[in-house]
Amino acid sequence: MGTTWSVRIAALPGRLAEVIEPGIRAILDRIVAQMSQWEPESDLSRFNRSSPGSWQRLPPEFVHVLDAALDVSARSGGVFDPAMGVLADRWGFGPSGARASVPPAEPISERRIELDSLLFSARRSVGAALDFSGIAKGYAVDAVAGYLHGLGLEDFLVEIGGELRGSGIRPDGQPWWVDVEQVLGASVAPIRVALHGLSIATSGDYRRHFEAEGKRYAHTLDPRTGAPADNGVASVTVLHAECMLADAWATALTVLGPEGFAVAEREGLAAHMVVREEQGAREILSPGFLAMLA
Repeated sequence: MGTTWSVRIAALPGRLAEVIEPGIRAILDRIVAQMSQWEPESDLSRFNRSSPGSWQRLPPEFVHVLDAALDVSARSGGVFDPAMGVLADRWGFGPSGARASVPPAEPISERRIELDSLLFSARRSVGAALDFSGIAKGYAVDAVAGYLHGLGLEDFLVEIGGELRGSGIRPDGQPWWVDVEQVLGASVAPIRVALHGLSIATSGDYRRHFEAEGKRYAHTLDPRTGAPADNGVASVTVLHAECMLADAWATALTVLGPEGFAVAEREGLAAHMVVREEQGAREILSPGFLAMLA
């Protein structure tokens, strides 16, 4: 996934110590083999090369993630679009590599993914290519957490590329405290949250971007324009029981901008947003996030 991972486990039984890391690596290798757009023989890459309109059989985990992605897409008014692989690649955020200049404008092609979850099959329209960058990392966190629970472990913290999920407590009896990721140069008070059965995911314009002619172009694309979101949003953090959904909603709210907090309230999301404005950084907190701080 082009990033690092870590797992902290409280009171790990000696009999499990030798199998934990190989077991986690096997899970992550399996997810990469299914969902990476950088691996030419992954299930996702093979799906993107399939003939438009032809149904393709897919692994159950892949179908689960695609189903969740399409659901967030519908609930967000289409601003979370897992079918933007062609656009992501055009802007230098895909397997073709980074860009140093703005790509030429092109008409936005129709992007449609149809899923038959009962038959574990999906098909794509001509302009659709899957990109799970906004959801697969969160799913991987959940998958590792599920593996640890399956071994009877209850107290741990899983982290993949800055997305985290905490369960139980630390050896000192405290919950797993983590700080909301800070935006460089933004004078925003730090926030610390307890991940007790919770996940946290952050989408920020400082993570992956390029600059051309004095302007920053971040990796979060707006499917309505076919270009990087340009609404002043510096970061969005979402707390959720599932890291997969925290990951996806952080991306969706980044595209929606401040107006997206009506969606966050409707969906009961605990969300924190930092917006860059002329007078400085502005924070926006959803009612769900404020309730957690109370």
